[in-house]
Amino acid sequence: MVMATKQENRLEERFRLWDNNGNGTIERADFEREADEIIARLGAQGTPAADELKDAYLGMFDRLSAAAGSDTMSRHQFLEAAETEIIGKGDAGFAEVVKPTIQAIVKVLDKSGDGEVSPAEMHGWFAAIGLSPEVADTAFRQLDTDNSGKLSVDELVDAVRDYHLGRNDIPLLGR
Repeated sequence: MVMATKQENRLEERFRLWDNNGNGTIERADFEREADEIIARLGAQGTPAADELKDAYLGMFDRLSAAAGSDTMSRHQFLEAAETEIIGKGDAGFAEVVKPTIQAIVKVLDKSGDGEVSPAEMHGWFAAIGLSPEVADTAFRQLDTDNSGKLSVDELVDAVRDYHLGRNDIPLLGR
């Protein structure tokens, strides 16, 4: 399957963000470092939710690296693995590969314990990934598709899917 330009550009940007050390490959340590940075920015170090987030990030790496057939992924290997494991499988790919990470992020963000993200919790998330409160407010309004005043895991997974498919411009996993 040939990816659309916007999809490929967004996956290339994801590759650049995950290549923390800038060596042109993605390694397990890159995912571990990003998870650790997110956990630190959210002040969640040492919590069970932080451990779940780190495990989810590493699980995503393991899934992609297995598809690539390598413990390190070049840009090309990553694009092919992401296309095969996520994009090419549509909703099922996002549910299998991305959803565990979103669920873990929600657990870290969810201060109220209701399993969803409130506008205030969204502000915390966007601040942690380097985006303004105004961007968080706009994103929240766009993502709250059921108008409940909270974002469910499924709404967030759909948003990440739609971002990578070029249907929205809300970079929930960016930094």
